[in-house]
Amino acid sequence: MKPDIVRTALEHLAEDARLKVLIEKYPKPKFEKDRDPFEALCRAIVGQQLSVKAATTIYKRFITLYGNQLTPRKVAKTSIEKFRSVGVSNQKTGYLLDLSKKFLDGTVAPKRFSTMSDEEIRGHLVAVKGIGTWTADMFLMFTLHRPDVLPTGDLGTQKAMQKLFKLKTLPTPEKMQKLAEPWRPYRTLACRYLWDFLDNR
Repeated sequence: MKPDIVRTALEHLAEDARLKVLIEKYPKPKFEKDRDPFEALCRAIVGQQLSVKAATTIYKRFITLYGNQLTPRKVAKTSIEKFRSVGVSNQKTGYLLDLSKKFLDGTVAPKRFSTMSDEEIRGHLVAVKGIGTWTADMFLMFTLHRPDVLPTGDLGTQKAMQKLFKLKTLPTPEKMQKLAEPWRPYRTLACRYLWDFLDNR
């Protein structure tokens, strides 16, 4: 996310008294340089339901199969035995092969992302086996740096909003949308502060 967008977003979000406290308390979020969409989604699939350490270890082994240069065509040609040799499960092997196929046949077309809405991109991504709304939302936030994503299916976001608004129970997606309405069009940045808030109780 470009510095000028971040600056404008912070000014807007600071109009919310609750978020203003968080903005003043926690450091400004950093946004990594743009990542290759295919590589980012491969990493997300490999890391599903694993600890950070285990996911990192297996992904490093996985990417060495391709000389650290992942492409859909290379992955599509990989044998099941090779996937197994680096610790990728049969289920995730199926997901990675489906991801590669959908990149190759244009079901997922990164070159079109710049002209697509967040919802359109979600629709394309969840067409891939093993990719759900949560993964799609994280992709929008951390790979494409879309500024207005509210991951209502993310437990951390739910807990943070429950804490911020002093709710008795976790908010429903509808409740989250309503509470976060004043944060539009910069809900991505708001969530980054919410996560810091939750992690530093």
